[in-house]
Amino acid sequence: MSEQPLAETFRRLITRTGPISIQHYMGESNARYYAGKDPLGGQGDFITAPEISQMFGELIGLWLVDIWMRAGKPAPVHYVELGPGRGTLARDALRAMGQYGLSPEVHFVEGSAALRTAQGGLLPNAQFHDDLSSLPDDAPLLMAGNEFLDALPIRQLVKTESGWRERMVALEKESFICVAGQNPMDAALPEERRKAEEGTIIEVCPGASAVMEEVVQRLDKQGGAALLIDYGYDRVQTGSTLQAVHAHRKVDPFAMPGEADLTALVDFATLRDIVAHRGGDCLGVTTQGEWLRAMGIDHRAEALARRSPAHRESLQVAKDRLTGDDQMGRLFKVMGLAAPGWPRGAGFKA
Repeated sequence: MSEQPLAETFRRLITRTGPISIQHYMGESNARYYAGKDPLGGQGDFITAPEISQMFGELIGLWLVDIWMRAGKPAPVHYVELGPGRGTLARDALRAMGQYGLSPEVHFVEGSAALRTAQGGLLPNAQFHDDLSSLPDDAPLLMAGNEFLDALPIRQLVKTESGWRERMVALEKESFICVAGQNPMDAALPEERRKAEEGTIIEVCPGASAVMEEVVQRLDKQGGAALLIDYGYDRVQTGSTLQAVHAHRKVDPFAMPGEADLTALVDFATLRDIVAHRGGDCLGVTTQGEWLRAMGIDHRAEALARRSPAHRESLQVAKDRLTGDDQMGRLFKVMGLAAPGWPRGAGFKA
């Protein structure tokens, strides 16, 4: 028996109980979307950096193994990846780590059954977790997360003539539209952000904040380091960033719930504040292009091209896609974290 389209479920719910929050809409949509689908690759809806070139995962692996070596090569140690896609990043990172004698236990935080199957095919020894709470707590963590935070459900608050309200999803005939909710939400914002023009939209992501707090807490307790990579901004901004992708094209986020990937830009400025508030060590936030160049992607691309001259042009195209300001290089950000007393990672300004 086929599952009822999520759009119909939402229409019935809104008709019976009234508008639902964008957080509810996005959460249910992405849960349905990822439940039984591999969305990556040319036949899917989008392509992530690890699928563009092996260099991406290799440089992440080298960043982690460098910190591990300078921390005294503690053993045992766990490699943890948040939202590991098909396992491509982990495969490439672990191969780079292995060249320097690091073979950590592998733990994947992944909720999609379809992607777990793909990941298990590449890395049969990986252990799976629904969230960070079940990760082992007996050893340092070397963590990576690429395009994980952007898919976590956001809330949107809008300034109305009556004050701040939560943006909700309502029905206009058969179409989904955004409306302002009834309940005052001024208390949900810091006082310095409440004074804004009518119509201003502010996004918050409770899930990303919770993940950051958990990561900081675990690094403080267990030791280790983390890299979080996503498209987003590192200075406070306003406006809706909710978007949807289907078949490699941007589509209306409210046109096909459960059938398109819903994401929002990651607020690295707020995440950095959370790290500071929790006493963590944020090594910095930089652009993906700057970080990859600092990690030596130009030299790595040239080495691969010398080894395989027939692929020189494709390697250049991949490198440009990862680092170019007009492609992924500027929009995507890299945040580094380290446990107290652990070395600083490369690629971040002191």
